[in-house]
Amino acid sequence: MADELTERIIGAAMEVHKALGPGLLESIYEEALCYEFELQNIAYERQVPVDTVYKGRVIKGQRIDLLVEKEAVVEMKSLSRLPEVTLAQTISYLRAAKLKRGLIINFGVPRLIDGIKRVST
Repeated sequence: MADELTERIIGAAMEVHKALGPGLLESIYEEALCYEFELQNIAYERQVPVDTVYKGRVIKGQRIDLLVEKEAVVEMKSLSRLPEVTLAQTISYLRAAKLKRGLIINFGVPRLIDGIKRVST
């Protein structure tokens, strides 16, 4: 499910990874990716709270790493290997935000292309 927005996000992430490489803290990659988004005129919001509803009760506590153009969720990691729960977590963010597409970007791998996963609901 390639589309222009996710391609632009991936391109920006690849630019960051090319410059910084693997092995840094997730927060550094987040800051760098946000700066790259600014350079490329890609609108984003950081650490966006989303609510979960359980039996009619709103439960707070989840945060989307990046919400890009109010359309795509970006879950960022910097690990040698992603925990299995990452996919489920990203799907729950998409559902809570009522969005259809997202990306998991793991900056902790030697080749960023191996650390990118498209997610859709």
